[in-house]
Amino acid sequence: MLKSFRRASKSTIGTAVIAFIGILILIGFAGADMQSVGLGGSGLSADTLAKVGSLEVTDRDMDSAMQQRLAQVRQENPEADYSALAGDFEPLLQDMIAQRALQEFARKHGLVLSKRLIDAEIANIPGVKGLAGEVSTEAYQAFLARQRLTDQEVRELISGNLLERLLVIPGVTDARVPVGVATPYASMLLEERQGQVAIIPAAPFTAGLNPTDSQLQQYYNANRARYMVPEQRVLKIARIGPEQVANITASPQEVEAYYKANQQVYGAKDIRTISQALVPDQKVAAAIAQRARSGQSLVDAAKPAGLGAADVQLGPQTRQQFGEVVGSKVMAAAFGAKAGEIVGPIQSDLGWHVIKIEAAETRPGKSLAEARDEIANRITTEKRENALADIVNGIQDSIDDKGSSFDEAAKAAGLTVTTTPRITAGGTSLGNSGYAFPTELEPALKSGFELAPTDEPVVDQLAEGKGFALVSPAEVIPAAPPPLASIRDRVRDDWIQGRALQKAKQVADAIAAKAAGKGSLADALKQAGVPLPPPQPMRARRIQLSQMGEKVPAPLRALFSSTQGKTPVGPDPDGRGYFVVKVDKVIPGNALNQPALIAQVQNEFAEPMAQEYARQFLSAVKQSMGVQRNEAAISAAKKRIVGGS
Repeated sequence: MLKSFRRASKSTIGTAVIAFIGILILIGFAGADMQSVGLGGSGLSADTLAKVGSLEVTDRDMDSAMQQRLAQVRQENPEADYSALAGDFEPLLQDMIAQRALQEFARKHGLVLSKRLIDAEIANIPGVKGLAGEVSTEAYQAFLARQRLTDQEVRELISGNLLERLLVIPGVTDARVPVGVATPYASMLLEERQGQVAIIPAAPFTAGLNPTDSQLQQYYNANRARYMVPEQRVLKIARIGPEQVANITASPQEVEAYYKANQQVYGAKDIRTISQALVPDQKVAAAIAQRARSGQSLVDAAKPAGLGAADVQLGPQTRQQFGEVVGSKVMAAAFGAKAGEIVGPIQSDLGWHVIKIEAAETRPGKSLAEARDEIANRITTEKRENALADIVNGIQDSIDDKGSSFDEAAKAAGLTVTTTPRITAGGTSLGNSGYAFPTELEPALKSGFELAPTDEPVVDQLAEGKGFALVSPAEVIPAAPPPLASIRDRVRDDWIQGRALQKAKQVADAIAAKAAGKGSLADALKQAGVPLPPPQPMRARRIQLSQMGEKVPAPLRALFSSTQGKTPVGPDPDGRGYFVVKVDKVIPGNALNQPALIAQVQNEFAEPMAQEYARQFLSAVKQSMGVQRNEAAISAAKKRIVGGS
């Protein structure tokens, strides 16, 4: 509701979300207004952008951060490139400097993060667990390859996140805003404004506009970016899928060996329905056993010891199930007894057990013939997965160790290569509207547009167990505008609309000047010299703007951003013309009689207040640790990565 105030109260602090490992990194509390305390890059190497104590932010660190940021942006805009990230460069650099400062601060004050703690965080990353749900070295290595990260880089990211949880977040939790601060803002929300809005469309001014060839050429040259065709690439892709291992099957010998090794699954099972009373004292256990042998159920016999039916009745158990809980000694005693027999008291590491065998049965298992197909399918699946992994590892080794090119690696592995037409990062072909990039190869499309032409090819894992794909860019066509002749009509329409908008703006400015102060907006419209619609009344409270969020109409926003008697002019958001707003009356609000609104403002301001606390804390940490910035190296890195100056 109070989103507009929340935006206004926030500091200009750059935030960065490292979403690729599913962990929220809030180091972005440190922002562009937190300037480093060093006096330049004195004593720093050419590839060191900044240094905090003994820790550095290197050119390579910045490359990696910008690459990950580009991957995030491309999730919403597949055609984005590094030039769109110029504004993210400095905030990301500040984030890394703040992270290094926290690490140095923690080291100085003896706060050490154990390897075990970081390992536990890695285990929670989506994608590092195997098919059995356990952390898999192979799955983790595949995750690192997909994200273009090393194990050390992941550990540094997690370390920064953990340090923030321990050092920053506790100090900013439950930030409170005083009533005296919140009340004026709450009163502002109740402020009411009355005014009028007049629309000056561009359409009436298009008549008679006919650009010359030179005017079109000049307009095209000045607006080349407007007609830019996004970067296109030709990708070479080789599938590594089930078809490569289709001839691999389980042998009869493997099936038989598996059957023999897994008799706990396929063999006959001795099933006991068991009730058990487990107590820490031998005398209590003996009393329970005596009562049970006297004819009471074990549930009733265990009640004086404070045990209920849920504690006693275990239900059907196999030897393996029961033994895993109570140990081999107690299991052997229980499965050596007959149905109805009382066993114990017998001691284990858990305490004293009294057991009653409620029922006993032997369930037949599956014969080898009955289980053959099931086992063969299981073994075949596992062998094919391993064979596929061997192919992928072989390809990766040939690229990493031998420097093989895409064509060499694909040929050595016997892969079929597919070459796409020229496509954009979204997978569309501008020259062939009927072309559709295969959806199952989307990871390869993403990587194909992230790779530089000189980069080594990469192997991407495909979704839903569809295998892998080797990918490399074969041709890169930089973003550029098409020739004027091919879009002449479009450029002509844009030129006409632009000139009409210029004229509409001139008329709107003239109307605004006449209607300012005590002037009449209606009279100014009549004197414009062109037929225009009459002004429309507007009336609203500021709180209504907050409720609309991002959907506040531009004229209504202008009504609340000016003062009484003023006549602000603004463009129509859809490019159809201009509007003129006349602010007729401003009625102040008073929130003293609305304590609920004041409390709501307090709650809304808690978040920016917490961010400000965090900013100040991180600023103090950086100040105390000492930060050196190598401005020459920073400028060079930015220019190289995003084309900045």
